[in-house]
Amino acid sequence: MSAVTYIDAIREAQHDLLETDERVFIYGQDVGVFGGAFKATQGLKARYPDRVLDCPICEDAMIGMAVGAAIEGLRPIIEMQFADFSAVAFNQIVNQAGAHYYRTGVPVPITVRLPCGGTKGSGPFHSQTMESIYSHYPGVIVVTPATVADAYSMLVEAVALDDPVVYCEHKFLYRWLKADDMKGEHLPIGQARIVRPGTHATVAAYSAMVHEALHAAEALARDGWEIEVVDLRSVKPLDTDTVVASVARTGRLLAIGESFPWGGVTAEVVARVAAEGFHLLDAPPQRLNARDTPVPAHPNLWEAHRPTLESIAAAIRNLLRI
Repeated sequence: MSAVTYIDAIREAQHDLLETDERVFIYGQDVGVFGGAFKATQGLKARYPDRVLDCPICEDAMIGMAVGAAIEGLRPIIEMQFADFSAVAFNQIVNQAGAHYYRTGVPVPITVRLPCGGTKGSGPFHSQTMESIYSHYPGVIVVTPATVADAYSMLVEAVALDDPVVYCEHKFLYRWLKADDMKGEHLPIGQARIVRPGTHATVAAYSAMVHEALHAAEALARDGWEIEVVDLRSVKPLDTDTVVASVARTGRLLAIGESFPWGGVTAEVVARVAAEGFHLLDAPPQRLNARDTPVPAHPNLWEAHRPTLESIAAAIRNLLRI
């Protein structure tokens, strides 16, 4: 059996959704014959010509159309070419989709796919992670799959939900991350997963940072340190219970994210653990994010901008010394 990549899982999830639910359609720039900027919809137009639809370059109109279609009973999947461009549709996502059920009692089941995260040379307008911004707003669910199986199952579950979902898929994982099975263990959105057990410190991460955290944990294991790694999986809702239970075992916490440092997911994780599990901590909880600058285009600067195996390992060592 050939290995399945992260992007394969996203494509297969969309195929299965189109096949099993006539309410589902895909809308985005070049998602038709071209197959999308990253080929996440490749081949789907030929099989579902009336439900895989190209759109104008207008993100505001894309989400506005999806909101209207969802109100009328359909379940749109919207592909943003890059997560950064979703800022153009911000009002539609958080004010129209996010608040509509609260105001009217009518659900808006849209799924917005955001190709997020940095890659070498992509620069400041094609590399951002937007999960913290969308998590701030009530009514919006935000998921950050870090495995091939989650890329599949969380997209299927997202489309089934009656709430608007922002699905953050990391571009760095598209073809690098592979698995034998994309329909393996399934956990519901809102439940975190322990991906590496440990006793000396907890690292809470999500999306591509899960893999950097695992690499760092492996490096520290050679010195006798056992680091527990928690994959948050979704950041809205956030599974505080699993993180606090992990801290109860280890006494220390480092929260890692690729987004900018001011506020955000890592700040929320640290704040919740400090508020709900202060008595469990043997050291102040720490967090590590990207630098507080636009994402650099130069590969060397990009490596220095985001958390890496080396910077994560250094942060964990500092935490263990406290």
